[in-house]
Amino acid sequence: MIRSRRGGRHHRHDAAELNITAFMNLMVILVPFLLITAVFSRLAILELNLPGSSSEPDEPQDQTFQLEIIVRQDKIEVGDRNQGLLGIYPNNEEGYDYVALADKLLELKDRYPSKTDASILLEQDIAYDTLVQVMDTVRVAQEVDEDKGVIDRSDLFPNISIGDAPALDGGSS
Repeated sequence: MIRSRRGGRHHRHDAAELNITAFMNLMVILVPFLLITAVFSRLAILELNLPGSSSEPDEPQDQTFQLEIIVRQDKIEVGDRNQGLLGIYPNNEEGYDYVALADKLLELKDRYPSKTDASILLEQDIAYDTLVQVMDTVRVAQEVDEDKGVIDRSDLFPNISIGDAPALDGGSS
């Protein structure tokens, strides 16, 4: 007798094996590369205040010290809004004299230890880098201890207001 097979040939259907070796090799290289090149940034925010209008005094101004640092094209002026100029620091061959400014601010901090605010007033066309360096000088005093090899930082005037410098007398209109 002839046996007939139903449905023709008998096939075994094995699941095809998925070869992901190439993909795994790519991930092994790509993941560390992405982790190494990722930018881990720290967001630092410096809170600034704008100077108030001169017609609205907050407190009696005749007895309070109000520190103003005026940045001009050729010099930095340090003064008290009520008493006038306390120091003028002309530019040297390297640019602005931040060392002399820092020394004056340390002297003022010794005289007024509870004072924490200062106004930085800028002339037109002062470079942004100059503003940042003046702000850093006004906010923090850095003293190098050569014996220990460390830098000692202390707050000077961390509450900074920014505004426009007053025009020089006899200047252009």
